[in-house]
Amino acid sequence: MSENTKAGFIAVVGRPNAGKSSLLNFFVQENITMVSHKANATRKRSDVIVMHEDAQLIFIDTPGLHESEVLLNQYMMEEAIKAIGDADLILFLSPVTDGLEDYEKFLKLNSKNIPHILLLTKIDQVSKEKLFKKITAFVKYQDKYLELIPTSIKKGTDIPHVLGTIAKHLPTHPYYYDPEILTTQKMKDIYRELIRGAIFDKTSKEIPYFSDVVIERVEESFELEKVYAQIVVDSKSQKGIVIGNDGKTLQRIGKMARESIESLNGKKTFLKLFVVVKKGWSKDKKSLGELGYNF
Repeated sequence: MSENTKAGFIAVVGRPNAGKSSLLNFFVQENITMVSHKANATRKRSDVIVMHEDAQLIFIDTPGLHESEVLLNQYMMEEAIKAIGDADLILFLSPVTDGLEDYEKFLKLNSKNIPHILLLTKIDQVSKEKLFKKITAFVKYQDKYLELIPTSIKKGTDIPHVLGTIAKHLPTHPYYYDPEILTTQKMKDIYRELIRGAIFDKTSKEIPYFSDVVIERVEESFELEKVYAQIVVDSKSQKGIVIGNDGKTLQRIGKMARESIESLNGKKTFLKLFVVVKKGWSKDKKSLGELGYNF
């Protein structure tokens, strides 16, 4: 390994639904972080490791920056703030259709003045004139950020350019992890997020926000993977919605989740889902702790 290698932790932050998880999946060309068009899908910070030339970029995917009185959401906000404080560098994502308010709130949260790069996302949604206008609006903060990079996953943003720009601001340091791995998450945790992603996709209203997933066990063999998981909801009525008429909604959730798992692990997967009621779990510290949300 070269003595000139670079390595560092990059907190990826922004408002809910700014495109953080989608961007990280785009970087690694794998679905290893949960993506949903619904806000507040990401609940816990997770590491995504990307190698670029002689640099190891360890991206910390974080919950969206938002204010809430809900206990689970307070946990999510704490996770994002911790990531900001622990990082060598911050990547702030600002959808091009947004105003500057969220960025201004972030500047106040970044009390340690960790260096950051500003990423304008979803630029495919606006004209060149509107993009130029938004870039111009950020000029008054140009002494705050290191770089401003317009990006669009749909237009196929130049990944090497973005990664190279980020890497040049990282410290010289030996690699923290084996260059072959994509994430520090355990496979069970990734499966959990993929199942949650299917719940977000196949249900509506309050269900995604009052549900969670517990992986009971995973049985591995060379050709087949068996995954047994609980879907936790807040009430009997929510359980009925998740199961659906004749179990059809649960079947749709299972089908999507199983296909996502198979795409990731490259083998045939048997997925068994159970739905259980744990009333008030998102408002109770003990219940949240049992689900892995430790304050």
